[in-house]
Amino acid sequence: MDHASDAAAAVESAVESLLAVLDTARLAQSPAIPPTQLRVLTIIERATDDTNMSRLAEALDVVPSSASRLCDRLEATGLLRRVPDPRDRREVRLLLTPAAKRLLDELRAARQAALAAVLERMTASSRNDLVRALSAFDTAAARGLGDKDAGLRTA
Repeated sequence: MDHASDAAAAVESAVESLLAVLDTARLAQSPAIPPTQLRVLTIIERATDDTNMSRLAEALDVVPSSASRLCDRLEATGLLRRVPDPRDRREVRLLLTPAAKRLLDELRAARQAALAAVLERMTASSRNDLVRALSAFDTAAARGLGDKDAGLRTA
C-alpha cells in the first residue's frame, strides 16, 4: 500500500470492526451508558487537574449549558457529583462517584476481553505488527493533535 489514501481506506475498515467490538462490550454492560456520557466520565477520570464545567465543555467542544445537561443526567444516575471548589466558591468541581469508577473499570475489562478474543484469532506475528503500527499511528496522531486536544483522545 504505497498511497496514503489506500491505507486510509484499510484503516477506516479496521476501525469500523474495532468500534463494533468495543460497542458490543459497552452494550453488554449494565447499565449500558450512552457514548457521550461515557466520554464525559472518561474526560473527568483522566483530568490531571480538577475538572469544572467550562473545562469539560471545552474538551467536548460544546457550550457550557450542553455540558451541564450531560452532567445533570450523570448526576441523576449516581455517576457524577458536583461540589463547590474550595478555592473559588463560584466554581463547581466535577467528581466521579465510586459507582462511576467501578463502571469504567468494568467496561475497560470487558473491552479488553473482547479485544483479546479477536486478537487470539491472529498469529503472534500479526499481533506484534499491529501493536507496532498502532503505536506509530498514535504517535503521528498526537503530533497532529498537539497538546490542546490531547484530552479528547479518550474512551
